[in-house]
Amino acid sequence: MADAVADFFWKRLAEWGVKTIFGYPGDGINGLLGALQRNDLPFEFIQVRHEEMAAFMATAYAKFTGEVGVCLATSGPGATHLLTGMYDAYSDHVPLLAIAGQQARNVNGAHYQQELDLTSVYKDVAAYVQQAASPASVRHIVDRAMRIAKAERKVAAIILPNDLQDVPYEAPVRKHGNTFSGVGWTAPKVVPFEADLRRAADVLNAGEKVAILVGAGALHATDEVIAVANRLQAGVAKALLGKAALPDDLPFVTGTIGLLGSKPSSDMMAECDTLLMIGSGFPWAEFLPQEGQARGVQIDLAPEMLSLRYPMEVPLQGESAETLRALLPLLEQKKEGGSWREGIENGVVSWWKEAEDRAMAKANPVNPQRVTWELSPRMPDRVIVTSDSGSCANWYARDLKMRRGQMCSLSGGLASMGAAVPYAIAAKVAHPDRPVIALVGDGAMQMNNMAELITVAKYMHRWPNKTWICCVFNNEDLNQVTWEQRVMEGNPKFEASQTIPNVPYHKFAELIGLRGIYVDDPARMGAAWDEALASSVPVVLEVKTDPEVPPLPPFFTFEQVKNYMSMLGKGDPKERHLLVDTARQVLSSVLPGSKS
Repeated sequence: MADAVADFFWKRLAEWGVKTIFGYPGDGINGLLGALQRNDLPFEFIQVRHEEMAAFMATAYAKFTGEVGVCLATSGPGATHLLTGMYDAYSDHVPLLAIAGQQARNVNGAHYQQELDLTSVYKDVAAYVQQAASPASVRHIVDRAMRIAKAERKVAAIILPNDLQDVPYEAPVRKHGNTFSGVGWTAPKVVPFEADLRRAADVLNAGEKVAILVGAGALHATDEVIAVANRLQAGVAKALLGKAALPDDLPFVTGTIGLLGSKPSSDMMAECDTLLMIGSGFPWAEFLPQEGQARGVQIDLAPEMLSLRYPMEVPLQGESAETLRALLPLLEQKKEGGSWREGIENGVVSWWKEAEDRAMAKANPVNPQRVTWELSPRMPDRVIVTSDSGSCANWYARDLKMRRGQMCSLSGGLASMGAAVPYAIAAKVAHPDRPVIALVGDGAMQMNNMAELITVAKYMHRWPNKTWICCVFNNEDLNQVTWEQRVMEGNPKFEASQTIPNVPYHKFAELIGLRGIYVDDPARMGAAWDEALASSVPVVLEVKTDPEVPPLPPFFTFEQVKNYMSMLGKGDPKERHLLVDTARQVLSSVLPGSKS
């Protein structure tokens, strides 16, 4: 029997090296599912509970493997459900292919059931989007979509009408109006010209106080960044997506930067005279040097990201590791033991002590910082950690000390709630032999992550390493936004929008065959992590955390202080509690009896 279009489609994706597909069925893709079933191809199909989760998983799979993530959904609502995860990939410069069904070609434009103009729906998020119109067109659509996703690290979308999926495949013919595309792409070596490297070296060699900021583009350039930092006697701060780029046991690594960052990172940026940015699109320019304060050099593979956050004297388009290797011989060795590097290292030591004091401060009942502080030294060597984008991201950013060989990520540019559990599932699918931990707020659990625990239960038997932990910060509050209301708007907590139901997440886990652990005593936090890490089945570790522990920024602006004081005068429902917790955090290292 001749191949149908759907058969050819999957065979072509297999030629491109696709191995994993995250999706959910529907009649708009029944032809594709039938072909997937009848062909002996090296695919693993992961059935999710919701198409949005499929796109998040595909994004995370791409982050943790470097390959194109692939998600599949039916027409109409299934196709639109993919959008948030597609924007997550778009925002973090991750290669992703979204495959969506469509109603039959004869009814396109007829306001038919589940018929949407998906080309228009996807055109903002996707660098390439195309609806197939004939069997012969499918070949070049697949090839172009995969090549663009791989080469440009962008989102591509393919839309396949359901009637087209089942018709016999016809190859393009050698006549006008046809094209013959092929499979394959090899990453080029992208390094700036020698003259531009020398200009960059001149700037960096002239600097006396060099600060380095790394992002996701430096994740595969760890050794090169360390070599350059030591040559320049620089400190290194990390954007959130670059948290695993350098291990935190290096004395000159200042940790994360920004609202969720550390004080030594902010101090370094405020005092430096030279800034080297590597593979980062860190958005908050107020945490970078003031314009005119520092000379700048930036390395980024994406030219559109150059000189975007800070006016760079030498913007270099290049792959980070290759460019740093080419730059290193041009850099002069700065004197070791100088006051700049020594001051940075002293600040790092003080910061980690302050972080510990904050984490161990009393709370009601469990200080959320203690959850991550107790986890940090217990993290297995090859662990993959994911985080939600709520208040738990503060503690993920500040309290976890990453080591070599560990990986971590979250929804960065989009900062979407609900990504931690699908990210953790994708991490386990990509690396079933590695332990995985997700840090999740109760808001995200109620939004969509609880359902995906069912996906964990469905596939856990495939994982040789059973360590998969979902740690839920249960504070009955949409906490990040509550604090934003207080500090950014000067408004008290709006209980109607912020308070959420108390759900026994650990008991839900037990209902579906996972293990549930509940902690409401800070003294049990360390032992609970030990128990979870030793479990022979995936675990939901639920911790009753204090919502009034403030996610203190590395420094306070006048506007923030004014708004906070204004809010107190308006009668916050938790006013007394949050005043006590704020005092404990601000004075944690000196306040008598502040520790539990």
